Amino acid sequence: MPRAPASLKTILKRLRELALGLPETEEHFPWGESVVKVRGKIFVGLGRPEEADVLSVTVKLPSSAPLALSLPGAAPTGYGLGRADWVTFRWDKGMAVPMDLVHEWVRESYRAVAPKRLAAQMAD
Repeated sequence: MPRAPASLKTILKRLRELALGLPETEEHFPWGESVVKVRGKIFVGLGRPEEADVLSVTVKLPSSAPLALSLPGAAPTGYGLGRADWVTFRWDKGMAVPMDLVHEWVRESYRAVAPKRLAAQMAD
């Protein structure tokens, strides 16, 4: 029997755990949104934790931005950040979330923002 898709809240929890499991990361809540930083620099935005019907993820994708932007729910991040390869994804309840890709994008964003020494510590 096929397994039911994970809820957006469960997916958010998994992404948060992934991001916080990377070297020297910490979570902050500017603007009421969850962001995870490495050495004071944001590498992933996880939206507003209280929004159960929407999952919003923002990452820096220097290699994958063109592919990522071709997917439903993806858009260049506002405030001009899209020009610097930041992409925001928005999935509403009932939309399929490509978890393998999202995990890779969080890791790519970390590598793009973290100091090289820390990025080299990541397990592949």
